[in-house]
Amino acid sequence: MKAMLLAAGRGERMRPLTDTCPKPLLKVRGRPLIVWHILNLVKAGITEIIINHAHLGHMIEELLGDGSQFGAQLRYSAEALALETAGGIAQALPLLGDQPFIVVSSDIYIPHFNFSECLNTLEDNDMWGNPHPLDKRDVAWLYMVKNPSFHPEGDFALNLMGLSNQGKEGEPRLTFGNIGVYRPEMFAGIKAGEHAKLAPILRDYADRGQLGGELYSGVWHNVGTPEQLAALNAPLNGPLNKATTQGKPT
Repeated sequence: MKAMLLAAGRGERMRPLTDTCPKPLLKVRGRPLIVWHILNLVKAGITEIIINHAHLGHMIEELLGDGSQFGAQLRYSAEALALETAGGIAQALPLLGDQPFIVVSSDIYIPHFNFSECLNTLEDNDMWGNPHPLDKRDVAWLYMVKNPSFHPEGDFALNLMGLSNQGKEGEPRLTFGNIGVYRPEMFAGIKAGEHAKLAPILRDYADRGQLGGELYSGVWHNVGTPEQLAALNAPLNGPLNKATTQGKPT
């Protein structure tokens, strides 16, 4: 399985830090955010990694190189202007291949996420081991997190059959954690270089009953502001701001 790290965002709310440093290279606990992901992917045996970039992208390539220092094989998908999440994935499809792949936003901090759990999420069998009809199989598997206080309505409802836009009473609504596994056909209708958001595509497949997911309850921070970055880098015995930023798909 291959993985893609999304690193093309401008990081406006992180300014002025991101005026001279791409957001994925900002450090948490002495290590760039994007390097946390690379190391954890390699630990899970996922070594073929594609990184898209736009703003100050040359700095990302200069620091990470070909990935050999991490035991990875890194390839880059450069964007003159950021193409949004779905547009960036669509442009990178020739590098990602024809099998399901992992996509992670580079600006989230998930130091303990076990990427080996992603390897079999899109097997073409139902929960009883029976083959799915082709038109009913999940096209994506999303890792959800509990809603932050400022986004209490969440993004999707989670039930036994997967994720839905309109959940029934009592079904928990959760926020997309910007970690997902996708089938490449999800993005086949997007032309290379076309700007496209991910959220409408996910909602469409949720309506079809083809969006799977689960709750991730480990450490998860969407590092959105200099204040949040400073809180994460505070001494371990000091106060740590545990608030997360909104993880909605874009």
